[in-house]
Amino acid sequence: MVFCFFCIYQSIQYRHLIAGTSSVDRKDTDMGQQDTQPEWRRGLSGWLRLWWFCLSVEWRYVSWRMRLWLHPEQRESIQTPMKQTLLIVRHGQTTWNVEHRLPGQLPGVSLTETGRQQATRLAEALRVLPLSSIISSPLERAYHTAEYLAQGRDLEIIREPDLMDTNVGPWAGQVIDELAKNDPAWKAYVKDPTVAPEGIETFPQVQQRVVAAVERWLAQENIGAYPVFVAHADVVKLLLAHYAGLNPAQAGVLTIDNASVSLVEISRDKPEESHPHVVAIGWNPHPGWLKAPEPEKPAPTDAQEAGEQKA
Repeated sequence: MVFCFFCIYQSIQYRHLIAGTSSVDRKDTDMGQQDTQPEWRRGLSGWLRLWWFCLSVEWRYVSWRMRLWLHPEQRESIQTPMKQTLLIVRHGQTTWNVEHRLPGQLPGVSLTETGRQQATRLAEALRVLPLSSIISSPLERAYHTAEYLAQGRDLEIIREPDLMDTNVGPWAGQVIDELAKNDPAWKAYVKDPTVAPEGIETFPQVQQRVVAAVERWLAQENIGAYPVFVAHADVVKLLLAHYAGLNPAQAGVLTIDNASVSLVEISRDKPEESHPHVVAIGWNPHPGWLKAPEPEKPAPTDAQEAGEQKA
């Protein structure tokens, strides 16, 4: 429920994005008619849609955990993936995360000691799931996180360039606070990431390439039922927005922590249920999260107690 309330708060703060319409979207609608819907109604509609999305994710997450807890054998069936669970992971903390510096697609940004500990904890927490493949952004911070997930598993880490972070051009390497103070173009981009200066990727452009990459891998027969995609905050947000049916501009309200995992379920056995379901967003599982409680031992009878006293 914490995530749900956070979404509601964010939807109020960013209601100009929650409406789900950009300056392009608000031009002529179907049949050449102008969209005469009041601004407040568009905002309310988007707010309610996001609120419902948050509630749905909370419910699916609880149901998913209960299903694995009650039927642990379900997580072992990876030979014929009639249902796929996509694990979308953000890399661990980096030196530039600490410095609030914008990395973009620059190489050489490494994990901190905290980031390595986060990746280790995530790998241990996911040990209970039969990960079937690991596809990673080639940037060091993502690839090194993927290496922790691959430890103890007979899985090769596959580099996928289209999972790289947003290309922010000349902003890469700069301190975010300084950009916010001194660069009007940056402030405009943060306000509406669907529009960007030349040489900077917009959110729709990033979403197009990362969704194409993931769908390309999912189409392969040997991808398995639990594929992992290790990437970056913007990439994770935009993938989730796609599978949730949200506008790319709305992705900014999602919070994706370092070394967190987001889950998307896709059913293949029932055509009517083939559309994806977002199950978890920015989840930080602790090791042992799936251990079922041990059954209570029956209380000893009077005869057993008497026997123990004589032994």
